[in-house]
Amino acid sequence: MRQNPSFVLGDTDEIKRLVRENPWVSLVSCTSAGELVASHYPVILDESSEELVLLSHVGRPDEALHELGAHELLVIVQGPHGYISPGWYDAKPAVPTWNFVVAHLYGIPELLSDEDNLRVLEKLVDRFEELLPEPRRMNATAETEAYAARIVSGTVGFRLHVTRMVAKNKMSQNKPADTVERIVAELEGTGPYASPTLAAEMRRVHDRLSR
Repeated sequence: MRQNPSFVLGDTDEIKRLVRENPWVSLVSCTSAGELVASHYPVILDESSEELVLLSHVGRPDEALHELGAHELLVIVQGPHGYISPGWYDAKPAVPTWNFVVAHLYGIPELLSDEDNLRVLEKLVDRFEELLPEPRRMNATAETEAYAARIVSGTVGFRLHVTRMVAKNKMSQNKPADTVERIVAELEGTGPYASPTLAAEMRRVHDRLSR
């Protein structure tokens, strides 16, 4: 991903927030045969680490496909994004663009034991179930715990210590304040390209810049 100084996202805490809010990621590997392969899985952060560490799992077929643990893995995390019309700027000539936030995170996965994998799966389930009025925990009953223990053998857990990253947060930082307000207003509206989540992200970025 080409970097632009105006849109660099280099704050580890902000990248952690991006992962927490957008846990469905793309995993990309270049295999020993020189083939590019991609899969898609949810990830969570290892919250016990001050560094950027991801936890997840893949199915055993995907472990073989990616040759997981043998070489570097690219994890693509994508946040809010959307089309920005030049009609939202002003009367001056302009071209459309796309606002977005994305991070490319690299590292060599560390494969987990079945015991550690089961703990990661429990954390993954808890991460999403905790928002529901009646969460279904993997270890809530002896029956569900036994079922989870049986199916864990079909998955491979991993821990990814991020060793390098490229992250970009393009939220019209190169536009005047009045133009930004017009863009945000359109995104908060009811038009075909309305996107409240992108509008909220833009406001957050520009609020930080104005401090």
